Amino acid sequence: MAELIFLTGPTRSGKSRRAVEIAQAWGDGVVFVATYRSDANDAEMVERIGRHRAERGTAWRTLEAPADIVQSLAGLWPKPSGALIDSMTLWLADRLDQDDGNLIAAWDRQLDGLCAAPHPVIVVGDEVGWGPVPMDRELRRFRDLAGMLGQRTASRASEAWLMVAGCGVRLK
Repeated sequence: MAELIFLTGPTRSGKSRRAVEIAQAWGDGVVFVATYRSDANDAEMVERIGRHRAERGTAWRTLEAPADIVQSLAGLWPKPSGALIDSMTLWLADRLDQDDGNLIAAWDRQLDGLCAAPHPVIVVGDEVGWGPVPMDRELRRFRDLAGMLGQRTASRASEAWLMVAGCGVRLK
């Protein structure tokens, strides 16, 4: 069973930076799993992706896996020394057209595979429910699902961390 580490927190809290720091201890064979579908028309996201790539350095492989993370990882050769998945929340956002039950079941299948991986795994997620209740129904649904997937991930993780202002608070 793989070591599964879950890092969560609000936007710009230091989650990705801390995930990179942890994964660097696993050597140069780490794969960064991007769950976001690249969109060249979104200049801000392109800049954000570039900044994150610079933080990781050139030794890491980047795998775009917006669909089935586990299947994408299984097809890699050479096998990675670890995987950093950024992020659970973007994975969810890409699937909001699906039924809630199907989304939860699909994430549970991802967790099953990640927990069985032959290498350590970090999952980054976002705490999106700390503000006012959104007025928009779909935003409330997203907030609720992100919270549920975060709970499921934390319950399966060997370590769970809350990142706030660049500082980590160990949850388990």
